[in-house]
Order: sequence, then C-alpha cells, then structure tokens
Amino acid sequence: MPRLFVAIDLPEDIRDSLADLYLAIPGARWVNSDQLHLTLRFIGDVDELAFNRVMDNLRGVIFKPFLISLYGVGYFPPRRKPNVLWAGIKESPELLRLQAAIERAIVKSGCEPDHRNFHAHVTLARLRDDAPLGRITDFLAVNALFSAPGIEVTEFHLYSSTLNAEGATHHIEASYHVA
Repeated sequence: MPRLFVAIDLPEDIRDSLADLYLAIPGARWVNSDQLHLTLRFIGDVDELAFNRVMDNLRGVIFKPFLISLYGVGYFPPRRKPNVLWAGIKESPELLRLQAAIERAIVKSGCEPDHRNFHAHVTLARLRDDAPLGRITDFLAVNALFSAPGIEVTEFHLYSSTLNAEGATHHIEASYHVA
C-alpha cells in the first residue's frame, strides 16, 4: 500500500539556503536538503484503486504559473512544546487556490477530506520531547527574518513515501504541470 502526498519541489539554491539554517539541537532530526519540499496535501496509505483514482483526478487540476516566497521560521504545534521546526511561506492566494483544487481532486478520488487548516510551510526538522527549549528558541530568534527569493510554481508532484530508520524516502509517482 503506497503512502502518498502531493508537494511542490524547491529549487536547489533554495534547499541549500534552508539547509544553512540547520543548528545543532540535541533531539532534532533535520530533513535532508534533497528532500525539502512544500507539502500541499498528505494523503496517507491507499490501496491500488485509490492510488490510480488520485493520479487520474490530479490531472484535472488546472492552474497558471505563480510565485511563492519563503519567509520566517516557526514551529508546530502552536502554543505547546515544539515537535516540528519549519520555514514559512508568504501568503499567496494562488497557492491557496492550487491547494484547494488538489484537496477537491483527492476527495473526489474517495479519500477522506483533510479537516486541518492548510498552513503553507517547509518542514525543516522533527524534534524529540527531550530537545532543549533554549536551543529551539535560539534557532527561532536567529532565523526569524529568514527569507528567500521568489520561486516560480509551474508544477506539483504526487509522491510515494517509504518510512525507514533514517527517515522517509520519497519517490515521484506523477508530475502535473501548468495548463
């Protein structure tokens, strides 16, 4: 059963800029720079039939090229002990429209709707419970004004993900380009 998600890839220079933010924080597992991406929808485990329906329905998502920009850093969950560090994406109506169209295509495929609010971000690290809050606060303070130049979005991808001891390995199953 494949474990699926839909994402926008980041150019190498942007991934390198994000990797430059990494800080030695005990209990942090940083995402390999070659796997940094902007997740538009996590789907999860699906059977072969649902996999094929998702692939087909995503072909119907129509969008025009647009720009996104990275800005700032933060953590999840808000107002509690952090377990994920992320780089933010500046508000983009075009990105929200694309994400909503992808959500509709996935639900049309028979998958459960995602009831969480979409928060555009790039996951940088996952934190264990023993990660020192002081080091996390240092990371957030030092990188609060992080920004990266605009990224033109002309495609998105359907990925499969395999979990292993080192983290996850991602594989592009299908790519979808602007109309």
